[in-house]
Amino acid sequence: MRVTGEAVDVSAMRVGYRSGGDDDLEPDWLTGEPIWLDLFERWLAEAVAAQVPEPNAMVVATVDPDGAPATRTVLCKAVDARGIVFYTNFGSDKGRHLDANPVASATFPWVAMERQVHVRGAVVRVDRDETAAYWDSRPRGSRLGAVASDQSRPIESREALAQRADEAERRFGASEDDGPIPLPDGWGGFRIEPRVVEFWQGRANRLHNRVRATRTDDGWTVARLQP
Repeated sequence: MRVTGEAVDVSAMRVGYRSGGDDDLEPDWLTGEPIWLDLFERWLAEAVAAQVPEPNAMVVATVDPDGAPATRTVLCKAVDARGIVFYTNFGSDKGRHLDANPVASATFPWVAMERQVHVRGAVVRVDRDETAAYWDSRPRGSRLGAVASDQSRPIESREALAQRADEAERRFGASEDDGPIPLPDGWGGFRIEPRVVEFWQGRANRLHNRVRATRTDDGWTVARLQP
């Protein structure tokens, strides 16, 4: 099926961000240890309360061995003082990129709330026990899908993918009563250890609020940035 229609003039698209409403974001909003965590958790909770679709979705950027960047949307599955966690197949594009260049950035685009949070820093693998605990908490269908998919690798058809999923279900069973599904060796978590965390708040006339926290050898510094 081919969808046809008139071209969209993206240059004419405009959004007038509100000039009132929430208080203006200030550097002194960042408190706690580490300094970014309290405000991040509050904004995330407010995104959940506002029923923002997929509030834990984030756009993660990695760099391949040749220095070319790539982005994709993944789900954040843990946040604490150590950083931001997501899970994947280690053989996926992002897994191979992070093995070659263990740095990443992530942006939480809470567009409906006119907010963003941007994080970047070094990346480490989540330890196996923590990964196993998360793996066991996933819906069985998600675990079966992860077993069936050789993520980021080509496959000849949708039917072939469905066949692999059926084979995984026959092997391990569709019900929790059929027993556990072992954590695959090639699947696990990555943690972005923040070096920079920036909070963005939309405002009228593109005079947006930007507050950035940066980790140095002496601790965290906080600055307001021009939009």
